[in-house]
Amino acid sequence: SVPTKMKFRFCGGQDCPDWLLAEIILLTKVSSVKMKLVASNVIKGMLGQDLDYTKLNKLVVDAKYEHGDLETLIASLHFIFKSAARFDVNTDTLNNELQQLGLPKEHSTSLCKAYEGNIAPLQGVLAHQSLRLNRLCKQDWKLDYVLTSTSLESVNCPRLAVRLEVEDSSTSANSTNVAKFVLSPNQLDLLVYELSKAQDVLEKLVQ
Repeated sequence: SVPTKMKFRFCGGQDCPDWLLAEIILLTKVSSVKMKLVASNVIKGMLGQDLDYTKLNKLVVDAKYEHGDLETLIASLHFIFKSAARFDVNTDTLNNELQQLGLPKEHSTSLCKAYEGNIAPLQGVLAHQSLRLNRLCKQDWKLDYVLTSTSLESVNCPRLAVRLEVEDSSTSANSTNVAKFVLSPNQLDLLVYELSKAQDVLEKLVQ
């Protein structure tokens, strides 16, 4: 078992998340040889390539995983590699800490072999994600004129319905988030005012 107050460098000097501790047993069900191949594929996905779920399913078939276990394995490895790269943890330290979590030595060594040659690329992806703003992919708006309503205090006034589709920069896949909201004329004036102030602040920072 893991000491209750043990800190780990690959977790930023904090406790290991309880959910990861609970899933360590899942990692041990895959042979150490195949674990390296799984880990290499997960890292490729983190670096922008599409995950080959057909190949991954074949690699873990002997583990007799239940429904959802493969996704949990991928999430566990994703957290380990992302967190280790984020906190600039070397392979020796990561190997030792994973064993402290209960992962067999041959499994932790396999993970670290996959991690070793990809530390710099992973850190590059993390740096790019941390500095990149979410890109606005699409915007739609519609002007309505409210005549009657049981929920609005004021009627007989225009309402601006806005729909924004924003890129999700936290994932390697081309996924987006959608935001919808409705503005009254006063709210629209306030939004324009606040955005103008924010623009002024940003322009002063880059001068």
